[in-house]
Amino acid sequence: MTTDVADGTQPKENGLRWLLAEYGPLAVAVGFCLLAVAGIALFLVGDESLARAFLDQYGMLALFAILILEGAMLLYFAPSEALVPASIQLLAASTQDVETIAVLVLVAAAGATIGQYALFTLAKRTGRDWLLERTWFRVSESRLERFEGWFDRWGRAAVPVSNALLFTRGMLTVPAGFAEMNDLEFLALSAVGSVLFQTWLALAWLGVLELGVF
Repeated sequence: MTTDVADGTQPKENGLRWLLAEYGPLAVAVGFCLLAVAGIALFLVGDESLARAFLDQYGMLALFAILILEGAMLLYFAPSEALVPASIQLLAASTQDVETIAVLVLVAAAGATIGQYALFTLAKRTGRDWLLERTWFRVSESRLERFEGWFDRWGRAAVPVSNALLFTRGMLTVPAGFAEMNDLEFLALSAVGSVLFQTWLALAWLGVLELGVF
């Protein structure tokens, strides 16, 4: 009886793996194309004030969607470091509204992680030459080589560390994809770095507000 169940389960598992192997990359590519179209369209018609308007009208949903673009390196119309501070200012009741601020940090980190994973998967499936030829990929070959060197030297640890820093954020996503890093490992390390980044950004902004600078 047990053997029959196992025999019946195995084809289903194989079928699912085949489906993911055959159509998974296509689904990611289509999704990334949609993200690219959205990012370019917002670049043409939007600016930082548009991002604030989205945040004001749609709240955390807008923050999540915009951070997906940021993670995929398709956020052309607003500085990413301004998003969580703007969200705190618009959505938190006060600087003491710890619960709302914590949720904002987690939503932002989740959106960024999803966007980075989409770019990571695309890099993993398509390769270096294809990506460098894309007009929306705004990283030069020399700069990409530098970050590939970082990944070669420091390995997986470079992913969360670079993600937690302002000017290197997300730059190890593509090298990690080229190196065919494990998907779950990348997701976990990317998320850790994004949570750290959004947390210190939120704390810095709260400090600014407490000092009464704005």
